[in-house]
Amino acid sequence: MVSSAALKLQESNRSYATASRKRKQARFVYYIVMILISLGTFYPLIWLLLSSFRENRDIFTSPFALPERINFQNWIDAWQIGNMSTYAKNSVIVTGLTLAGILVFASMAAFAFSKLRFRGSGFMLLLFVFGLFMPLQSFFIAQSYIFEQLNLKDTHLGLILPYIGVGLPLAIFLLKAYLDSIPKDLIEAARMDGCNDWVLFQRIVFPLLLPSLATVGIFSALNTWNELLLAMLYIQNDALKTIPVGLLAFSSRYMTDYKLLFSALALITLPMIVLYIFFHRYIVAGLTEGAVK
Repeated sequence: MVSSAALKLQESNRSYATASRKRKQARFVYYIVMILISLGTFYPLIWLLLSSFRENRDIFTSPFALPERINFQNWIDAWQIGNMSTYAKNSVIVTGLTLAGILVFASMAAFAFSKLRFRGSGFMLLLFVFGLFMPLQSFFIAQSYIFEQLNLKDTHLGLILPYIGVGLPLAIFLLKAYLDSIPKDLIEAARMDGCNDWVLFQRIVFPLLLPSLATVGIFSALNTWNELLLAMLYIQNDALKTIPVGLLAFSSRYMTDYKLLFSALALITLPMIVLYIFFHRYIVAGLTEGAVK
């Protein structure tokens, strides 16, 4: 019997070793595939960044070579010649106010749809769900006519309002899905302690939403920062144009001056990458950390 038990133990150990070896091999293959995909994704961005430090003749003769030196003068020239300071200021204003509006309104709406009961809530939520499937072009003509009557064209508000409207459906949908997972006992305990709806939202729900708000904020900021169609159609004043529209005009004027073009592209791309890197740790943080406290 001892011999039989020893054989079974040896067989179990071999099976465990085989399974462990297969898991390591699968993990190794997975990492290799992910590294290759990452290299394929980031190579154009790295090439763009390195090319922004080179001269035009070097880009033409050896486009894939490393720059001989880091020349930030190209960035300075692109910033000054392309009027990027004005475009960047407008993009920061529009993106910042749009982001604030989406996060505030979406968090309050998600709280109402998830934790409050009122007449017509299902129908109102359905309208926001429909907003996820409606393309921008479907309501652009009516929106343009309304903005024309309200004199909102050639203003920052003419971009901020539609950006908030377009961003709200997805933000509300994501935040409500998270709030639905919060235990009812937490909400009931807060109400028993005397919290009204506003105090409950401000002190309990909103802190729990911070990781989800970081995720929603990154998506909203990226969409707003890179939006071109409305910015090109609603803004004709050069002093109010955002970066995508300014870059379009810049690229048409300097389409053969690659060092300036690459420098301008690098200048508008890097801020969003830095934003994502900064908020990434908040996204991966424990979503229920506030509830534990």
